[in-house]
Amino acid sequence: MSTRQDWAPKHITPEHAGVQATTLGLREHLDSIDVKALLERHQALLFRGFGVNEAALAEVMPMLLPERLAYIHGNTPRTKVGENVYTSTEYPPEYAISMHNELSYAPAWPARLLFCCVQPAATGGATPLLDSARWLAELDGSIRDAFSGGLCYRQYLHGGRGFGKSWQATFETDDRAEVEELLAPTGAEWEWTTSNALRTRHVRPSTILHPVTGAELWFNQADQWHPATLGEETMGELASIVPADQLPQSVTFADGSPIPDEFVREVRDQGLALAVDVDWQRGDVLLIDNLAVAHGRRAFAGSRRVLVAMSH
Repeated sequence: MSTRQDWAPKHITPEHAGVQATTLGLREHLDSIDVKALLERHQALLFRGFGVNEAALAEVMPMLLPERLAYIHGNTPRTKVGENVYTSTEYPPEYAISMHNELSYAPAWPARLLFCCVQPAATGGATPLLDSARWLAELDGSIRDAFSGGLCYRQYLHGGRGFGKSWQATFETDDRAEVEELLAPTGAEWEWTTSNALRTRHVRPSTILHPVTGAELWFNQADQWHPATLGEETMGELASIVPADQLPQSVTFADGSPIPDEFVREVRDQGLALAVDVDWQRGDVLLIDNLAVAHGRRAFAGSRRVLVAMSH
């Protein structure tokens, strides 16, 4: 992907594709192209003008996602609306969601993400996109150096009652044995508490190499897991109701040393400032390379419904 500031996803319209402005037209076009090659070239594809609604989404997803994945290990609140199809993160609309690559903190992550706009917001609500290689390149050298040793992510997942997500919702099961089977091959450390909560600890790199291009990519969610990006007021309120060892998520450097507040704030602010917005129109379908491209959400007003699915 180019690191030019004017980069944008590749737009594909019925006029461009030479087909009808219908879901059937989109299916015909997808039959005639190599989606994998096109995505490798552009890293993000926006199909606009085909009028894909929620019911018709199932017709095109198999052609864009080789195998839909469950949102296992996910740390954000979502509603499952179909077979491995979810709402986008259900976070208060007045706040932006910072840039990130889906599940970059986890031992495994999806290669592709698909978004479908069922209802655009009245105002705002764009999905910003950012070249992960450019994000890394634009960060201050002191931050890149400090993060080079990796990160340690910690989760406290309650057993059904508590603050944040439960382990049942996170792993989509209420069977402890199944959870342990999922965790065992990941290199994670975990323990069950006497209150049926689950603590996990993962050490992960802060960057990865893209398997096709070989480019080094910023690939972590340190700013989203760090309390400094919540703001002082929210941090204070959280500290008053949740013990430090029961925060739903937290992050340090891999050796356990704290990450300076100013580092994660710069990472967050730099990412949002560099991103290119996709201003949704009803029926849009967006496919992105989840390694090469980070995404987020701008604040919005009014009702907004964007669905998400992911695959290898």
